[in-house]
Amino acid sequence: MSLRFFSPRLAGCCALFVVASGAWAQTPVAQPSPPPVSIHDTVQPLLPAQLQDFGAYVDNARKTFDVPGIAVAIVKDGQVVMEQGFGLREIGKPEPVDARTLFAIASNTKAFTAAALQQLAEQGKLKMDDRVIDHLPWFRMSDPYVTHEMRIRDLLAHRSGLSLGAGDLLYWPPTSYSTKEVVERLRDVPIKNGFRSGYAYDNILFAVATLVIEQASGQSYADYVRDHIFKPVGMDESLIDMTFLKPGMDVAMGHAKSDFKDLKPVPPMAWLNDPGAGGIYASVHDLAKWMNVQLAGGALPTKGTDGKPARLFSEDSQREMWSMLTPIKIGKPPIPELAPLTPHFYGYGESWFLSDYRNQRLVWHTGGWPGMVSRVTLVPELHLGVVVLTNAESGAAFNAVTYRALDAYLNPEQKTDWVAVYDKAVKKAEANSDDSYAKHAAARNKNNKPSLPLAKYAGTYRDPWYGDVIVSNENGKLRLRFSKTAQLVGTMTPWQNDTFTVRWDDRSLNADAFVTFTLDMDGHITEARMQPISPLTDFSFDFQDLRLAPLKSVAGEE
Repeated sequence: MSLRFFSPRLAGCCALFVVASGAWAQTPVAQPSPPPVSIHDTVQPLLPAQLQDFGAYVDNARKTFDVPGIAVAIVKDGQVVMEQGFGLREIGKPEPVDARTLFAIASNTKAFTAAALQQLAEQGKLKMDDRVIDHLPWFRMSDPYVTHEMRIRDLLAHRSGLSLGAGDLLYWPPTSYSTKEVVERLRDVPIKNGFRSGYAYDNILFAVATLVIEQASGQSYADYVRDHIFKPVGMDESLIDMTFLKPGMDVAMGHAKSDFKDLKPVPPMAWLNDPGAGGIYASVHDLAKWMNVQLAGGALPTKGTDGKPARLFSEDSQREMWSMLTPIKIGKPPIPELAPLTPHFYGYGESWFLSDYRNQRLVWHTGGWPGMVSRVTLVPELHLGVVVLTNAESGAAFNAVTYRALDAYLNPEQKTDWVAVYDKAVKKAEANSDDSYAKHAAARNKNNKPSLPLAKYAGTYRDPWYGDVIVSNENGKLRLRFSKTAQLVGTMTPWQNDTFTVRWDDRSLNADAFVTFTLDMDGHITEARMQPISPLTDFSFDFQDLRLAPLKSVAGEE
């Protein structure tokens, strides 16, 4: 797979054969109605035969992909078939994952943002085809035409012309910018593609959507979602602001592999300045309720004053959310064993991916950030939903578990070992990553030293949209700091010529980068550019989009 095959948050958005669905020309076999059994003190249908060994299968996935804990919920025909946790909340500690363990669901938050906007449209407080500037007059993109024509619906569809992950460094890893400051800085984020001409996943426009919701509703994003989505659905345990996480709560700890090798806990975090893109913490217990409302076309389990089911949103709103706005190119699977997942169609609606698997339409999304990745999958015509939450960075794990659950209903006569399939794909991706570094190393000439004394590279460099990046000379070593991002601090080491490597102090980031300085004919630094070293680095480290100019000449002058 191209584009950082198993980066933690690419699991949430881009690569088809890591996160997408596919189709076989085969009609699913109808399932009999089994007698109910008791799971977690509620009466639920018996698991399909293919899932009788599901616990062992999930544990095999955890072991294979080095995931401490996984939680799964399956809903069918309005009932919860299962909701269960497997493994541990944190390595080295005894507390188990259960159905009520909270996980960061990251980009699975986006569907809540879309639902909020559709609710406000139904209330007449906005129209989905309103211009963004009608609600945020100060909003600007770097292109005047895009600024004028950007509609609210466009904010949810990844077709703005921004490149993959453009501007993500404004909020992730956590920065000190406010949501409004993040959106204000969009005016300088370069647009590299045609407006509405193609798909490129972004997060930053959901910060814009966050502010539109706040402007139209008169509430903060968190308050609006709590009052108008969580409470009606019955998601009593879910949180938006991670500052509400308290010691002793049933919360999973994220885990990341430092230097792509050693699994270690990652402290809880949240996108406080882009909550509409990924701010929610939830359990599979709560997300089972969310899936059932989605599968019911927006109908809630409660009754309204007219005796009819109350609604979270209308069926028309759901049709809009589940209608394809942005087609996505269907690529070639990285290994032949993943070919059965190749879809007949693939695209993006309003905060949902849309594709097919075994002649059934799928509506789904994934999410990920340091330490946690997840997937929510709906099969509307079968009234089937599957959610998988994990506390490590393995899209392979959540896909292997998801497809086993889907196959139990769509392909019960065949039992594919998706763990083995994805394990093979991961190993191939990791080998390709090693080859990438080997090529850099082979091209390196260690005898080519920097043009200037190390101290001459020290100074403050400014990018138009991010802000300041500072290079300091500390005891003969160069240190690089992103002024608004506390985690991005590291040591620079000469690589060759005027290119350095920066090794971040926080080894869980897995985002070491090349830093290359350009000098003029007088030996003055005119620019610095950055590029991730590993193809496995998460795409939100969009270092390559930075154009760092010295605030004053930092080379060749006293």
